[in-house]
Amino acid sequence: MTVLVTGAAGFIGSHTVERLLSRRDEEGRGEDVIGLDNFDDFYAPERKRRNLEEAARHQQRPGQFEFVQGDVRDRALLARLFEQHSFRAVIHLAARVGMGASIENPWPYYDVNVTGTLNLLEAVRSQPEVRHVQGKRANFVFASTALVYGRTEVIPFVETDPADRPLAPYPASKRAAELLGHTYHHLHGIDFTSVRFFTVYGPRGRPEMIAYKVLNSAFGGEPVPYHNEGQMHRDWTFVDDIVSGILAAADHRLGYEVFNLGRGEPVLLADFVETLQFVAGRNARLQPVPMPASDVRYTYAGIDKAQRVLGYHPRISFEEGIQRFYSWYMQHVQPAGPAAGA
Repeated sequence: MTVLVTGAAGFIGSHTVERLLSRRDEEGRGEDVIGLDNFDDFYAPERKRRNLEEAARHQQRPGQFEFVQGDVRDRALLARLFEQHSFRAVIHLAARVGMGASIENPWPYYDVNVTGTLNLLEAVRSQPEVRHVQGKRANFVFASTALVYGRTEVIPFVETDPADRPLAPYPASKRAAELLGHTYHHLHGIDFTSVRFFTVYGPRGRPEMIAYKVLNSAFGGEPVPYHNEGQMHRDWTFVDDIVSGILAAADHRLGYEVFNLGRGEPVLLADFVETLQFVAGRNARLQPVPMPASDVRYTYAGIDKAQRVLGYHPRISFEEGIQRFYSWYMQHVQPAGPAAGA
């Protein structure tokens, strides 16, 4: 069986591809994977190509992984892919990300995150019946964000929250795409699961992420904007645990569902940064700045539902996760200097 992964060359996408290629089904075979990515220049395309190369090394047989360079906004390309392959699942990770950038230039966020998702939903809806797997269309897993909750007063965050007060165009676009998923489930019976990510970090992390920026600064880079002097709790979640939740969602047909994927243990930003500096043995140049109007002081994933329905159990503590991220950074980024991958 075949899985389509969009955003396959990105941070979470490349880890998802790697895990799919590595795991074995009942017949002892790894899954066939089609990876789609357009190498958008939000950060260095060369870093994304390296991500893809690292993931592709986990193929268990020739031809198990096929990469297609393309865009989820290209409806003709998506139609061809669905005509050529029988997808049991679509894991939709391709997106424009970033709160601040979405405020400055919101148009591409809606073009990619909403229209791109609509295009994929239409491709699944129109999937030729001969390409259905066990008589069903592809199971659709959508990557959303904890930021859809805005400044909710419900702690920990739970999936029954209306999530109707996002604070920036980026989470608003993700919430809009979730609602499209419900529409397509209601009208066309598509299985659609939205997984809302809480602060993800780990190897292959993007250069604009705080963990990456702290190490860049510690090794001679620019100062790091330090919001509210680190007095903000985040539910730091290691990328391996996030991928476990994604694959569990892809393995379950649930109609329309939403799940939080976090660790369920908020940690102060100040403690996270202090631990990262301790592991690195040097300090970053932290530049105190006010918390943006689009930000929140607290994120805390209620993961009871994901544990109960998906069997989701995060395993990596933030201390272990920081050590793993640091080891990756020193091997893949630092030899070329802090600008590598930026």
